[in-house]
Amino acid sequence: MGGFGIGTGEFAIMGLMPGVALDLGVTEPQVGHLISAYALGVVVGAPILAIGGARLYRRHLLILLMSFYALGNIASALAPGYGSLLVFRFIAGLPHGAYFGVAALVAASLVPFNKRAKVVSLVMMGLTLALLIGNPLATILGQHLDWRYAFGFVGAIAALTGLMIVLFLPLNRQEERQSPFSEIRAFNRPEIWYPLAIGSIGFAGMFCVFSYMAPTLLEVTGVNPFWIPIALAVFGLGGFIGNILGGWLFDRLQFRSVGWMLLWSISMLLLYPYATENIWTMLVMCFLVALMVGLGPALQTHLMDVAHGAQTLAAASHHAAFNVANALGPWLGGMAISAGVGWQSTGYVGATTAAAGLAIFLLAWRQQSGAERVDNDVAFSQDH
Repeated sequence: MGGFGIGTGEFAIMGLMPGVALDLGVTEPQVGHLISAYALGVVVGAPILAIGGARLYRRHLLILLMSFYALGNIASALAPGYGSLLVFRFIAGLPHGAYFGVAALVAASLVPFNKRAKVVSLVMMGLTLALLIGNPLATILGQHLDWRYAFGFVGAIAALTGLMIVLFLPLNRQEERQSPFSEIRAFNRPEIWYPLAIGSIGFAGMFCVFSYMAPTLLEVTGVNPFWIPIALAVFGLGGFIGNILGGWLFDRLQFRSVGWMLLWSISMLLLYPYATENIWTMLVMCFLVALMVGLGPALQTHLMDVAHGAQTLAAASHHAAFNVANALGPWLGGMAISAGVGWQSTGYVGATTAAAGLAIFLLAWRQQSGAERVDNDVAFSQDH
């Protein structure tokens, strides 16, 4: 439920872009800045709130974070103008990363070691259900009523989530809690920074395409606005399946799965511009690009494996990294569109960022392989 509310709050603005631009008297690339403001809030809030809440029981921290999220979205619904909405979207993003990170740690602590990626993907399922159901529903609300109702809807879901945590998540008083300073010290290692960099840059391509999907459908594909929530639902279905496949693939291939998913991402994003002129090929490509969501549970679980002593901070920072991608993608795409190279150019921009993510993965793989060889040599010398 929390993932569904957060995902709807994060992505709703993308389907509402034309209506928000018209109502506030701004351009669509300026509405893209609202997406970046939210993402910046996640980037800032995830490490700060994770560190600040390190001494709290996870149940209490989840309740506080979801209450904060409800208030941020209700304020967004009531924003009187573009400037205030920009500020409220930043505030709404602050608890996002810490909530997902703590929720993933709670879930992973309840299952055997080899099932963690699967259960993390189940936590993330709320996010993909938001793409499948929440975002199209928010778009319909915005088209038939007003875009403000979408954020009011998200605020109500967040309040309900807080209530459900109070009712159904028991308090574990044996839970190990970390000192904020010990988490910071344990965090500063290359094996943590590499996957965060992959998420920050390699995943930006999906957000680059997704952020400008609605205007691309209207301006390039030339369809009726009726098709926008349908395309968003198809994208959501791809994200839903990609999320499950990402967890399944990581449980089998471990960190190698990230490299294969980045190769898939580059291929699909390069094909995207050629699919934009026909609604049926566009719908197929929406589904295939959205499978990139599988990177989420894979990178989240890998971080849990390598972030010894800094799990809360690393888990929250994973979502900060993905929201760096959420800020970077629309910004780069907006620059390309403003330069006059066309709405479909977002595919080429996205493929470039995915290729950069693959380069970072290869560096990470080389570093991990070198560390494993050192460990094996030490073990061999001790045995002999």
